[in-house]
Amino acid sequence: MHHVEIWVDDIAAAGREWDWLLRRLGYRLGDDWGHGRAWELGSLYIVVEAGPDVVPGRHERRRAGLNHLAFHAGSRDEVDAVVAECAAHGWSLLFADRHPYAGGPDHYAAYLESGEGFEVELVAG
Repeated sequence: MHHVEIWVDDIAAAGREWDWLLRRLGYRLGDDWGHGRAWELGSLYIVVEAGPDVVPGRHERRRAGLNHLAFHAGSRDEVDAVVAECAAHGWSLLFADRHPYAGGPDHYAAYLESGEGFEVELVAG
């Protein structure tokens, strides 16, 4: 994969949420042009943008289209540490009643949702 671009309504709020999460996962902020930001990890980069072409409206992960992004997130302890901090950074834990095995008994992961409704899966190695 070369890059992923995520369009958002509120770049200030989304920028804070994604900045915290992506930095926790080892990405670094590579570019910031006011209505968008790009975080890099090796040759892969992730863009969060609220440019003039964005049609307003909250993302709905259950509609046809992108459901979620899944990231390698380190050890189980590292996944647990992100979950412990996620609410303070605008993310909420999905499937809390089945966490950390919402993906099955052999799949240790956290499923988080951003303030704009984007889901990420953080998979323990």
